[in-house]
Amino acid sequence: MILDQFRIGPYLNFTYLVADDEGGDAVVIDPSYGIDPVLDGIDARRAKVRYILNTHSHPDHVAGNQEVRERTGAKTVAHRVAPLHQDVSVEDGDAFTAGRLRFEVIHTPGHTKDSVLYLFDGQVATGDTLFVGECGRTDLPGGDPSEMYDSLLHRVMELDDALVVLPGHDYGTTPTSTIGREKRENYTLVPRTREEFIRFLRE
Repeated sequence: MILDQFRIGPYLNFTYLVADDEGGDAVVIDPSYGIDPVLDGIDARRAKVRYILNTHSHPDHVAGNQEVRERTGAKTVAHRVAPLHQDVSVEDGDAFTAGRLRFEVIHTPGHTKDSVLYLFDGQVATGDTLFVGECGRTDLPGGDPSEMYDSLLHRVMELDDALVVLPGHDYGTTPTSTIGREKRENYTLVPRTREEFIRFLRE
């Protein structure tokens, strides 16, 4: 597997190019602003991009969708409630393949109603649900601290410790992490009651 991480745009976004091999089937995860380095990477890898995977619908995670789609003919994948163009609408538990790569969808509302994780080949693209050492905001339209509690303290905490975390922004001390490390070090994952968690986020 090939995994390229690009830090692009004004908000330290991470966009990912994942391919099963040089010249093989591929996906792009969260195409952000300033997509040219990713397009160059697609060309350099001779990647056949089959899908664009959006972890959620905020503009900084979908801004490059159209350019990638026009360049590659890729189909856009997003949660069914995401307010954006979708060729493939997914829900929790869905799975799909691109070449030898298999992607599983985990719905994690809280930052937005349509937030999802994409689990594949020992990696998990977490978008703005989970960062290195932090979690996404819940005070924007569509955010919900109670839903974030369920997503973090149940869905994320149930994931395998060995999974490599691919966050949506370069906000942490390192560009990637692991679920195990986040369980140990991320203060947003400290066990709390729902009421304590909601109060913690609002503070």
